[in-house]
Amino acid sequence: MRYALLLIFASLIGLPSTHAADITAGKEKAELCIGCHGENGISQMENVPSLAAQVDQFTQWQLIFFRAGTRKSEEMKPIVEQLDNNDIRNLGAYFASLQPPEKKPDDDPDLSAKGKQAAAGRRCASCHLDSYAGTKAVSRLAGQREDYLLKALRDYKSGVRAGGGMAAMAEVAYSLSEEEIVALAHYLAHL
Repeated sequence: MRYALLLIFASLIGLPSTHAADITAGKEKAELCIGCHGENGISQMENVPSLAAQVDQFTQWQLIFFRAGTRKSEEMKPIVEQLDNNDIRNLGAYFASLQPPEKKPDDDPDLSAKGKQAAAGRRCASCHLDSYAGTKAVSRLAGQREDYLLKALRDYKSGVRAGGGMAAMAEVAYSLSEEEIVALAHYLAHL
């Protein structure tokens, strides 16, 4: 299964293609996403991530994992079943082209300081970059919804979340205390 996913992903981004990503087509296909992920990819729904400015390859990988059933979501399943490889490529390019959510004022700088310390101690920037904007198949964390970051970290810690980055994230998240998870989510959401 893993080998098949790698072949699919390689066909999407790694090999020359006669179909380059089409941001306009991605925007049209993103109409399927607005109900949950919000206008311009900025989510207004609890525990639903914003996709605006998310890394192109990361978005593509997640859609592939959902489509293959490696990553589970009853809400995503009927959506990804409608997507072909070109749709996935176009959606990745479209969401990556959007402006990230506006930076929120930090209502708890002490909690952010603890989150910054936890991020440094866990070397989060080694994968997600110093800006936490993500790169290649590694997600953007800066400005993400705090409730979603909490959910994602807790899901990685408990082993509920599968799919891309699972091994690395499970190892990092497993040793996090609940206090560190709350601090990290707060810090990253306010970048």
